[in-house]
Amino acid sequence: MNIVANVLIGLVALLHVYFLVLEMFLWKTPRGRAIFGTDAEFAERSAALAANQGLYNGFLVAGLVWGLIAGGSIGYQVSVFFLLCVIVAGVFGTATVSRRILYVQAVPATLALIAVFMSQ
Repeated sequence: MNIVANVLIGLVALLHVYFLVLEMFLWKTPRGRAIFGTDAEFAERSAALAANQGLYNGFLVAGLVWGLIAGGSIGYQVSVFFLLCVIVAGVFGTATVSRRILYVQAVPATLALIAVFMSQ
């Protein structure tokens, strides 16, 4: 894969590290509540669900990093798979939670996927 594709994959991975931190560690903090538009009571009740969601974001990060490290045809296939996972999650989140997710999650992953396809 070329440098542009790798940089975009890396940026998508970094976004998901940020999501992991927000959901697993900052969910109940004023910053986390402000970002997700929740109040203290809701944040307390939903903390376990948010942490679980953060963990899944960690799995996406692991897969994207794996794709970058593996390189070659394995790296290509792994990157395509995990970028598609991010896109599907982003589209689902857009349909069920907020249109903002489309721009924050699905669009960057789509741009990365296009770059990956163009690098072959």
